[in-house]
Amino acid sequence: MNVLVFDIETIPDLEGGRRIYDLDGLDDKDTASALFNIRRQETGNEFLRLHLQKIVAISVVLRSAKGVKVWSLGDEKSTEKELIERFFEGMEKFSPQLVSWNGGGFDLPVLHYRALRHGVSAPRYWETGENDTSFRYNNYLSRYHTRHLDLMDMLALYNARANAPLDQIATLLGFPGKMGMSGGRVFDEFQAGNLKGIRDYCETDVLNTWLVFLRFQLMRGHLDTTGYDKETALLRDWLKAENQPHFTEFLSAWPESL
Repeated sequence: MNVLVFDIETIPDLEGGRRIYDLDGLDDKDTASALFNIRRQETGNEFLRLHLQKIVAISVVLRSAKGVKVWSLGDEKSTEKELIERFFEGMEKFSPQLVSWNGGGFDLPVLHYRALRHGVSAPRYWETGENDTSFRYNNYLSRYHTRHLDLMDMLALYNARANAPLDQIATLLGFPGKMGMSGGRVFDEFQAGNLKGIRDYCETDVLNTWLVFLRFQLMRGHLDTTGYDKETALLRDWLKAENQPHFTEFLSAWPESL
């Protein structure tokens, strides 16, 4: 089965916020300020509800029989709807195993709400056995199935008190971790027009997730040491061949000895 590791980056949905909270007439800056203030009064922090998270980047690592590849869906001009359509089109065609870090708690619920917002159809993703019996006991929607493997949730044994940040786990294992940006800076970078930087940052996040997944596969016996070494070497070779600045920086922060 093809393995697809994914991650999304989001900004506040200003248009949706204006509709919900009757903020017509406010410019983008004041709308964002109002949304953050409303949320702060509700919860004490500014993290917006998931249905008001607008997707600006979806990055993936695909491991298939052809090798490994890392990229961001669409391009810098793609609309949110186009990004979501591309993601679910891949699901329709290939039915890959999905791998994420906190995908069950954030990325997939956001994708659900935003696909609902734009009317994006994804019958294969929503299949639970009615049309394909192989999905009855292993589908993308059940928390305890592995067609979508949320690494954070699995490693914490579905105990929120045991959850850990990807950055810290990746760093603990000797992988690069966060590089040059954080999720809290994405909106500022978007406003500054740095969508390429956001997409590059998202790609390094999925690279960290893929490497943690490989270590997880080694731990549970789905890879032996030789297989693990081959997978990491394959990724290193691909990143070197791409010769992109953020990939080169990632490689320089990933010691060969690990």
